[in-house]
Amino acid sequence: MIDGPYFVLTVLGVLGCGLVAGVFCGFSTFVMRGLAELPPAQGVAAMNAINVAAVRPAFMLVFIGSAGLCAVLAVVTFVLLPDEGTVELLLGSALYLFGTFGVTVVANVPRNDALLKLAPGTPEAAVYWRSYVREWTMWNHVRAVASAAAAVSYTLALT
Repeated sequence: MIDGPYFVLTVLGVLGCGLVAGVFCGFSTFVMRGLAELPPAQGVAAMNAINVAAVRPAFMLVFIGSAGLCAVLAVVTFVLLPDEGTVELLLGSALYLFGTFGVTVVANVPRNDALLKLAPGTPEAAVYWRSYVREWTMWNHVRAVASAAAAVSYTLALT
């Protein structure tokens, strides 16, 4: 069984991945649907405000901190090769690092940056908004599932 500091790191991994999964699940299930119902100018303005507000210590500590924690868990697991939980720990780390953090970097952030460059009331923003909502939400589903699966995988490593 996992114990000591390794146990604490794994529990923190469960909590961090679970918190991030909850945030992304909320966005996928109702925030983006609500924003999509607004006129494009209002939706663009609201999403831009959300994207600016997200890059604050409270969320970034959980989001980036969880990525760092997942990386540490992966390295420690490779070094220690524990008798139990190795597969679950490595899988949880990979799910979060690639499926959550990686997807954020390559899929969601570039779309956010492109949206931020558009003035909300312009025809260009209205056209981009339709594809933005669809594509951003699809990738957000991936992030939500990957974060939740990482939390489950870490939980299984503890059992």
